[in-house]
Amino acid sequence: MRLFLSLLLLVAGIPLLAQTTILHTNWQFRQVGSTIWHKAKIPGTVHTDLLSNSLIPDPFYRDNETKLQWIADEDWEYATRFDVKNNFKSFPKILLKFEGLDTYTDIFLNDSLILSTDNMFRTYTVDVKSFLKEKNNRLRIIFNSAKKITDSLAKHSDLERPCENNRHYARKAQYHFGWDWAPRYITCGIWRPVKLIYGEDEKPAKAQYAPVKLVQDKDSIGQSFYFTVNGKPTFMKGANWIPADVFLPRITKQKYRQLLLAAKEAHFNMLRVWGGGIYEDDAFYDLCDSLGIYVWQDFMFAGAMYPADSHFVENIKQEVIDNILRLRKHNCIVLWCGNNEIDEAWHNWGWQKQFNLSPQDSTKLWSDYQKFFNELLPSLVKQYDPGRAYIASSPIHGWGRQQSMTHGDSHYWGMWWGMDPISVMTKKIPRFMSEYGMQAMPDISTIRQFTLPADLDTSSVVMKIHQKHPTGFKTLNNYLQMEKIPANSFTSFITATQELQSRALATTIKAQLHSQGRCMGSLLWQFNDCWPVCSWSIVDYYGRKKKAYETVKKLFR
Repeated sequence: MRLFLSLLLLVAGIPLLAQTTILHTNWQFRQVGSTIWHKAKIPGTVHTDLLSNSLIPDPFYRDNETKLQWIADEDWEYATRFDVKNNFKSFPKILLKFEGLDTYTDIFLNDSLILSTDNMFRTYTVDVKSFLKEKNNRLRIIFNSAKKITDSLAKHSDLERPCENNRHYARKAQYHFGWDWAPRYITCGIWRPVKLIYGEDEKPAKAQYAPVKLVQDKDSIGQSFYFTVNGKPTFMKGANWIPADVFLPRITKQKYRQLLLAAKEAHFNMLRVWGGGIYEDDAFYDLCDSLGIYVWQDFMFAGAMYPADSHFVENIKQEVIDNILRLRKHNCIVLWCGNNEIDEAWHNWGWQKQFNLSPQDSTKLWSDYQKFFNELLPSLVKQYDPGRAYIASSPIHGWGRQQSMTHGDSHYWGMWWGMDPISVMTKKIPRFMSEYGMQAMPDISTIRQFTLPADLDTSSVVMKIHQKHPTGFKTLNNYLQMEKIPANSFTSFITATQELQSRALATTIKAQLHSQGRCMGSLLWQFNDCWPVCSWSIVDYYGRKKKAYETVKKLFR
């Protein structure tokens, strides 16, 4: 019957309607060089596939992070077989659409190379009609080691570009290379759907806008930074959002819902999607749309000076276009931000001296920065999403500069990084605080999920691996002494740090709310975790809420 209808449409001169098949079945994977294949789950990652086949232990358990670094040095191959419709030749084109490949791939269909990719944030579409046969098509994807490729790119770079490792050479989630709250798991895999489309792909949705505007005006204090809703200045209450798992396909709609409902219950009206993670799945933004949570959306650049060769620039251009077109339909998004802390880093972190940059090198790097964040990105936002605001970087001024309290948004880290007492937050009140925070241990029930009894000591190897800040436990102990909060055992240390975090956030938020008008936003660092860890989160990896969550909820009411 379907074949008859297709022929009838062709005879009548009516184009065939596009039809889509999801290619998520019958996948296998292997380490390149091995003859042994294993079952794979799509979407997925190599780490989760190795885990589900009992080939590695739980990456989050004890010190397994150290033991599993070999995976990033290897290349991996994924393969499947599929049939197509018996009338496939009647369609003008047949598209293979990859919505997320992490990251460096060579893709073969029936032994012909059809595509190579190098950006996990892009959607790749290729017409494969001429490569297809009706039965038993073989699709293979080689994932080349991102670690080896970025190391090679860094080695052959024209100059040393400031960054703590080589992550900035890859268009890949930057936190995968490790952060001060994240493990180093440079994974790979088919992390978003693969589709076979008979006919034309659907056109991108039109932009939808909430009645929200960003106001940045010069005033008697300096320069404002606040949002209006229906023309009314509105204090933004919320937090910074990081990816909810290291292994992204494990973030289910249920997990999004659990976390975003917790945000809503804490009276948040804004989340900042931080620039070292990912452009989140549509399910995240759908929930924010329905819950009335506005989204400050960073583009995926953080704390580094990125390459600017013609290929990299074009790659970024396509990435930005892809994600603007995908996300602009979500009216929860009220701001595009070019990057996280790169402007601040360039002007305040001493990169020029640390990386021995000559005046000529510094001039080139800053020129490259401006081409990206002051020219390319704002021009693309203007072209594809003109109704939304754009800022080049967050913060506008570093926390050590006086202007950070009078001009634009601020990341004030004098409390924590600067070892300032908590009381300083009653005086450090900017126009909009987009980052601030204090660490706290997760609950003992969370800790027991990744430890043995012998590990329950902050000096143990396991606990140090699950504390990614270089002076994390020392800094916490210093603050406990300053605040005169006793901690005489491991369990009391957990309780004490949660009390400390609660006090720190309470002091900060009270001061900001008291100064409404001058200060018009409070986004604490950070809302959630990507693995079980001692961090600045107020909700841990397993969804358990720290004491500070209830404090914030009460104050934001």
